[in-house]
Amino acid sequence: MDTSAAKGPGRRIGRAVFHLVMTVLVVMLAVRTYQETAIAHARSTGSLRTAWATVVETTSHTTSGETGGGQDGGGKPFISQSYSVELRVDGERKTVDEVGPDAVHDLTQGRTVGVGLWHGRVVEIAGHHVWPGWHVTPVDGTLFVLYPLIMGYLIAQAVSARAYVARRTSGVRLTRDDRFAALWPGLAIGTAAIFALLVCGALGKGPVYWPVIPAGAGVTVALLRSQGMIRRRARRSSEDVA
Repeated sequence: MDTSAAKGPGRRIGRAVFHLVMTVLVVMLAVRTYQETAIAHARSTGSLRTAWATVVETTSHTTSGETGGGQDGGGKPFISQSYSVELRVDGERKTVDEVGPDAVHDLTQGRTVGVGLWHGRVVEIAGHHVWPGWHVTPVDGTLFVLYPLIMGYLIAQAVSARAYVARRTSGVRLTRDDRFAALWPGLAIGTAAIFALLVCGALGKGPVYWPVIPAGAGVTVALLRSQGMIRRRARRSSEDVA
């Protein structure tokens, strides 16, 4: 029985499913990056839509545990507290989660406060920033874990697209080894950018548009590398013709 014919369609379907999943992840990451960047820009420029809201209810959430102390113990107990605030804005109820104690200090039931809105989402309450930003939710957690894969996919697609354009416009063909040689420097630069951003995040200085930095740096380096290869191959072809 010839299994090669059966493997062909299976591989094509597998590749199609992989590209579909990666496209969905790229779109999700792009949407979240735009969202966080646009909210940060609106807050910095004071362009949030303002409205009056009535405090309906505040609910406290307490989390307790113990920090890890390694094999020799030394862990310390901790207690963290956050709040959920339910508001009535323009006749519509909105709930804001993960609000810090400072923001709810004066939010008594029935009080009227000013809120800042971005596309209907509460970003500020009485001048306090209450938008959680990048945090561990099912969506953000998935993007955090799979970000290196997403970044590598974007770099690989950029290299493939540049090779395709070179073949169609100038007749220069990049081999698989050429494409990999352009891909690896981009991955290395992108990975270094990820570690740099982790350090910045630990210091509380990570930019909200952080996904653009590693992917953008990796794509730029990979394209520059592939462009150099295209020029060398084009020069060799002209010399051979001469």
